[in-house]
Amino acid sequence: MRRLRQALLPLATAAMLALAGATPAMAGPAPTGAGSAAVPAGAATTASPTPRLASGAPVDSPAAAAALARYWTPERMREAIPLDRAAVSPGAAQSKPGPTGQPGSTPPAEGRSGTVRPLVTESAAVGKVFFTNPSNGLNYACSASALNSGSKQMLITAGHCVHGGSGGTWMTNWTYAPRYRSGVRPFGTFAAKQFRTFNTWISSSDLGRDVAMVTTWPLNGNKIVNVTGGHGLSWNFSRTQAVTVMGYPGNRDNGQLQWACQGTTRAVGDGRIEIQCDFGGGSSGGPWLREFNDANGLGSVNGAMSTLATGGWNRSSYFDDAVKAMFDAQGGVT
Repeated sequence: MRRLRQALLPLATAAMLALAGATPAMAGPAPTGAGSAAVPAGAATTASPTPRLASGAPVDSPAAAAALARYWTPERMREAIPLDRAAVSPGAAQSKPGPTGQPGSTPPAEGRSGTVRPLVTESAAVGKVFFTNPSNGLNYACSASALNSGSKQMLITAGHCVHGGSGGTWMTNWTYAPRYRSGVRPFGTFAAKQFRTFNTWISSSDLGRDVAMVTTWPLNGNKIVNVTGGHGLSWNFSRTQAVTVMGYPGNRDNGQLQWACQGTTRAVGDGRIEIQCDFGGGSSGGPWLREFNDANGLGSVNGAMSTLATGGWNRSSYFDDAVKAMFDAQGGVT
């Protein structure tokens, strides 16, 4: 059995956080569905039209999803370009989300018996995303994870992995390969059925809202969460959290294996959160998991990889009531 390599934060980083008086929040689970007083500004989201192949044909049936799976040959997957940090126009307005209510979490869900066999710091509920950017016709790769919801068909990723942001459009040929390993797709591929992301990402590449949720087509009648399991969702928690970050960074094994980084997040001045994992392009959209359980590979998504700053600091949008509102809007779509 291949042992997955993982990146551990330097002790100096932990010491710096300790000297600053930063301590992890209580590890106990928050009440499921904890209420929120008001949805903050910037919460409006848009669901995509039916996703399309690069040819323009809609992915509107299981047959079309099967055609998309045939497009993504092992060679195309290996050659897909790890998507770099999201571009942002100079001077573009950026939202600064913060807690607007009590912290809350939705529960994770395990996959079908005998399907999920997690390895150390590897999860079947995390995978690699492949798509074509219509702006240049090139194939790219991101990361994503399955998110437990009423539909059992949803993923969470970065906004820039589904839409090009200001001046861009929705990505095409979009598919998800859970626990991808060097061209091997142990659970097959799940084609996108509908995307949803924040309007401020679409209009102004707002990194404070670089989050997306994706409803997928079932594969051979099987829904993604029922196959691989799905993470829960957390929102309104302290910006200082012990997390496990997972994804497919292009600067680790050329993005061909799933990597993990464990440590403690801290606040960024623009309202986001960051952790020093030094994960490069391709890790975009990978989950930042509270309370990761290595026995089943599940946790609660409290962030999604967005950008890489100087010094190896990766950043994520802060998950507030607006992210929970997106979950509520998309989680039941089938």
